[in-house]
Amino acid sequence: MTATVNRTILLFDIEQFGRRDDVEQAFLRRLLYDVADQTLTAAGIDETARLRADRGDSVMELIDANIPVSVLLKSLLAETPALLRNKNRVASNSAQMRLRIVLSTGHVAVDELNGWVGSDLNHACRLLDAAPLREALRQREEDSVLCVSDGVYQGVVRHGPLGVRPEQFRRITVDAKEGPTIAWVHGEAGGAAPSTAHEDRAPQEPEPGMQHNTTHVGRDQYGGNTHVQGDVHYRFGGGDGR
Repeated sequence: MTATVNRTILLFDIEQFGRRDDVEQAFLRRLLYDVADQTLTAAGIDETARLRADRGDSVMELIDANIPVSVLLKSLLAETPALLRNKNRVASNSAQMRLRIVLSTGHVAVDELNGWVGSDLNHACRLLDAAPLREALRQREEDSVLCVSDGVYQGVVRHGPLGVRPEQFRRITVDAKEGPTIAWVHGEAGGAAPSTAHEDRAPQEPEPGMQHNTTHVGRDQYGGNTHVQGDVHYRFGGGDGR
């Protein structure tokens, strides 16, 4: 029987992974694991409070909902950029890594085969693949870009918990198959210093009916993936990791 659980959803994806050769891809995968593990450790999240799935060029984490999102968010804003900066400083150009990161929350069904299914997970994956987030990373000098769902912004970010400044997030609209949806990206376009203004930042309600499709993740910590647009299905254990 499939069990549905409420979890924090954290996604990391390596920019331009498919352009690297096999040796570089293997190195970047190890580096990605290091960054993800150290980010979560800095937030006080041990392995018993998380479940990981591997997509080859990215990892997905389901994190116990009892862990405060604000604590994880602060680690993503401070620890992750510092880790990437330090690791890339001593790496060759071909071995440097830049990341798109998405933080969301929702209900995910985990079946008896350790497959993950759920429209909330589907929504997070749409944000990770969204053109505005890809463009935000291309335009900035930093090695990562963080996007949070509208639910995380409204429930956590906008209240300004210690270490999180809501004015440093800008709203974007993602044109997903299910319809336009709102998300929030940390930092300004083009890599400029975060703004202290609040203009045009009033939240908007997402259009109804935008989360009808399903994401299915079959879990294999070491495998590649298949990725089908539309209804999104992730299955691990074969393929070349994009």
